[in-house]
Amino acid sequence: MQSEQPQGGQFKRSMKARHLVMLSLGGVIGTGLFFNTGYIISTTGAAGTLLAYLIGALVVWLVMQSLGELSVAMPETGAFHVYASRYLSPATGYTVAWLYWLTWTVALGSSLTAAGFCMQYWFPQTPVWLWCLIFCLAIFLLNVISTRFFAEGEFWFSLIKVITILAFIILGGGAVFGLIPLKDGTPAPFFHNLTASGWLPHGALPILMTMVAVNFAFSGTELIGIAAGETENPQKVLPLAIRTTVARLIIFFIGTVLILAALIPMEQAGIVKSPFVLVFEKIGLPWAADIFNFVILTAILSAANSGLYASGRMLWSLSNEGTLPRCFARLTRRGIPLVAIGASMLGGLLALFSSIVAADTVYVALSAISGFAVVAVWLSICASHYAFRRQYQREGRPLAELKYRAPWFPLTPILGFALCLLACVGLAFDPEQRIALWCGLPFVAICYGAFWLTQRKKQQSAKETKHAI
Repeated sequence: MQSEQPQGGQFKRSMKARHLVMLSLGGVIGTGLFFNTGYIISTTGAAGTLLAYLIGALVVWLVMQSLGELSVAMPETGAFHVYASRYLSPATGYTVAWLYWLTWTVALGSSLTAAGFCMQYWFPQTPVWLWCLIFCLAIFLLNVISTRFFAEGEFWFSLIKVITILAFIILGGGAVFGLIPLKDGTPAPFFHNLTASGWLPHGALPILMTMVAVNFAFSGTELIGIAAGETENPQKVLPLAIRTTVARLIIFFIGTVLILAALIPMEQAGIVKSPFVLVFEKIGLPWAADIFNFVILTAILSAANSGLYASGRMLWSLSNEGTLPRCFARLTRRGIPLVAIGASMLGGLLALFSSIVAADTVYVALSAISGFAVVAVWLSICASHYAFRRQYQREGRPLAELKYRAPWFPLTPILGFALCLLACVGLAFDPEQRIALWCGLPFVAICYGAFWLTQRKKQQSAKETKHAI
């Protein structure tokens, strides 16, 4: 259970199952799905894209099973960073927390910029910075009023995206099978486009590179673990949220990719801005661009909302563990880590500023670290689960005491770890993503070095205090 926090009390357990599921879905369903899928189809081929997303779905399922067992046994705010500290090493936990904080803080800055550009579509005369400021204040207020208020806002943001994707799958499916005629009068394509250019037109290597992008597209499911310490009845709610989230993600992602691949020929997929808009135009849906600009805006704001929540909780957790000043662990009367959220919002604004002033240097490097960090966090979840179960069995405790057990142990954490590691290796083969390794690995080394220095200073001050006494 959560450790006692004298400065501000404990987090309030006010999130329900529907909030937890939508928080996770909101973190995952974003601009990656809405824009990048067309590029992936053009690179890998339709069948290769489906295979890559199926592998990505397997990775998500494995990681979530490991996280499920850990978070039900120990529902804590900060989740996987706490587990990494406890079962791997304190330095690893410290590094994982900073990696994850940076992931969402950078995403916050880029989300605010993107939201500003979305609004310029309707209001071309207004400056981007004005919309950034307005959305910055809105997201900040959603997070600081109360956890329940934040969760309710995220629920409605995510619901818009979910309804849109369901409508897309239903309407697109009708067009694939000829139930809805195509605007240009061409016959129903069925699944002809899936293999029209061959099963793997560019070979198997692009799947390895695509797998990295797919893992990034699925990132956000782990937010369930972050919110575990603020969930009502976590032993009952967390398993339900994990099962339903993974099932829905597979349906949404695989269903969406299948419809896109069936309706858009491979040679067209890479040249469209959003494959979703192209499909709606093929069906003849009016105002497709306006509808999707609105949906993408809600997707961006949802990601920013989730990002500020996650990064604030990470700073709180680092302070709660004693590796950051105690002010970050203070909670308001409503159970909100106001100082931690404020610092994370400042980090997001700095990322936003760097995207305007130094787009080709600072921001590219931060974004690369952000992508690398997600896979690194998933690696730590699998490794922590393996170490936790081994220790649990060494202590001679019965497995029946575990309220939620990941199936097929030890295969589940080992396979999840191996596939995440393979995704990291895939970065080296893609020139556009290779910068993630050049930036990410030194950042990890700096985190380990910073932990060693801070702990050394802490030990020295403890010795001096002891001698003085």
